[in-house]
Amino acid sequence: MQSHGFRSSRRSQDFLRYVVERTLEGQADSLKERTIGVDVFSRSASYDPSDDATVRVKAGEVRKRLSVYYATEGQHEAIRIELPAGTYVPEFIRTEPQAVVAEPKHVEVEPAISPAPSRRRWAFQLIPVLLAIVIAAAVWIKLRAPSTVVDQFWAPVLRGSAPLLLSAAYVPVYGVDPKMAPERPTRYEDFVLLTDQFVGGGDLMAVARISALLNRVQHPYRVKIGSDVSFQDLRSATVLIGYSYTRWREISKDLRFFIDAERRPRMVTDNGKPTGWSLPDLPPDRRTGEDYAIVTRVFHPDTQAMLVEVAGITQYGTEAAADLITTPEYLAEALHDAPKGWQNKNLQFVLHVKVISGTPASPKVVATYFW
Repeated sequence: MQSHGFRSSRRSQDFLRYVVERTLEGQADSLKERTIGVDVFSRSASYDPSDDATVRVKAGEVRKRLSVYYATEGQHEAIRIELPAGTYVPEFIRTEPQAVVAEPKHVEVEPAISPAPSRRRWAFQLIPVLLAIVIAAAVWIKLRAPSTVVDQFWAPVLRGSAPLLLSAAYVPVYGVDPKMAPERPTRYEDFVLLTDQFVGGGDLMAVARISALLNRVQHPYRVKIGSDVSFQDLRSATVLIGYSYTRWREISKDLRFFIDAERRPRMVTDNGKPTGWSLPDLPPDRRTGEDYAIVTRVFHPDTQAMLVEVAGITQYGTEAAADLITTPEYLAEALHDAPKGWQNKNLQFVLHVKVISGTPASPKVVATYFW
């Protein structure tokens, strides 16, 4: 806590101390966003994490401070504390191999010079060693990360050793002729459609969250931006991010829930029918106070491969959808009514998310479908 990176932030110290102590006490299951907000940051009992991102922001800051510490002052530490993205439960990683204890050679010693210790003395000497071994084994069993719902969600997608493809879509943007001026009338020719130059910030955040998860589980992946995805690419496991504006939206039209970007107002449809999951007041600049999104995990009959789709009506929903499938507590809540064996079923989630000051809050599942 007295390292350069943590000395300057009392709140980071409090956060790290709290999650480490709770984990060592066997209370890792209690490390939820709301609990941390109340216990560490003195939020009221009515605190709603969807309206206050303090805990998520501080967790990201602590991850950065830990990375800096272990790259500088703590590079020789035998045990590293890591806070994986998407969870508040720390992991304890041994960075040095355990020393191999050589079997002692038998040496005869003259009793007059150094009398051999009695059996009782040997027993007392062995007690601390055995106790240390028992404690180490108990801590290892306690701290060993169990399979979370996030791991179970991704297990069918990550089978095999082939790289997973992450594809983020370009967002169509109109460029404006720099010669435009208030004194002359605006013409249609003054606007140029730029189809392959811009990617939504929320879409890139989704790529970052999912790639962080893949790095954690050490699964290879590759990233493609825009429409540079062939049908052949889709014959291996693929994650389509923000697919609504790509040619691959057609591959999702036959699924139950679908984001119809051509319908007005923009909405999530249910078997092609309109729903209340829409944004009727979406302004031209697409800055909205709420959004809807879809998460799909399906073995697609056309590609004969696993396909995950993460898309919002706007970029905010896309970011929130990626947050859902990389955060154990969010995903566990979404799956609380899931049927038995959901791990190996096709599934879709429809999400609603509030957007506060340009940042999506915690996603809420409003519909699920398993088959």
